[in-house]
This record gives sequence, structure tokens and C-alpha cells, in this order.
Amino acid sequence: MLTCIIRYQIDPTKQAQFRQYAQTWGQAIPRNGADLIGYFAPHEGSSTLAYGIYSIPSLAEYEAYRARLAADPLGRQNYEFAQAEKFILREDRSWLTLASAPHGTTGEAQ
Repeated sequence: MLTCIIRYQIDPTKQAQFRQYAQTWGQAIPRNGADLIGYFAPHEGSSTLAYGIYSIPSLAEYEAYRARLAADPLGRQNYEFAQAEKFILREDRSWLTLASAPHGTTGEAQ
């Protein structure tokens, strides 16, 4: 399983638009085949950093998922919304694999 972490630099005056964008992905991403962990908006500290995190089985699955998402009416609408509102200033993706599995089991009684 691969986890994609999208780091967004957003316009701090357009946090409401980012939240709307995130809520829309909350519907579109799972129905197109990725396991959405969540979108995270600024709360304290930086007012410009936000994150989207989801998992998918492989990069091949990711390519198929991206095609489905681009064809999905809600996905297209959300891409267009982001372009029109210009609240995303920068977007970077990192692909990670879980290195701590299994977690939460030490073999000792708690």
C-alpha cells in the first residue's frame, strides 16, 4: 500500500474555499478508488499549509484512479473550482510506504 501526502500552500485569505474543496474530495476520492485518510486545513501556526492524505495499492492503481477522478463530474467540478478561485498557490506530492507495521503491539502486557 502506498500513501500519498499532498502538501498545499494556500492563500491564507481563502481558507473557506480550501475547506469546500476538501469536503468535495471527501466524496469524490473514495468513490473513485482511493482510501481517503483526510484533508487537513490550517488551524494554529501556519495559515498557509494544508494537507490531503490518501492511500492506494500501487502506482498502477493510482493511474487508473486519476483517470476515473478526472472523468468524474464532481472531480472535474472540483478541479475547475480550484482553478477559478486560485486558492492553491503550490501543490507537492510525496509517496510513502508504511515502515512501522505492525504498530501498537509490543508483546508486553499494558
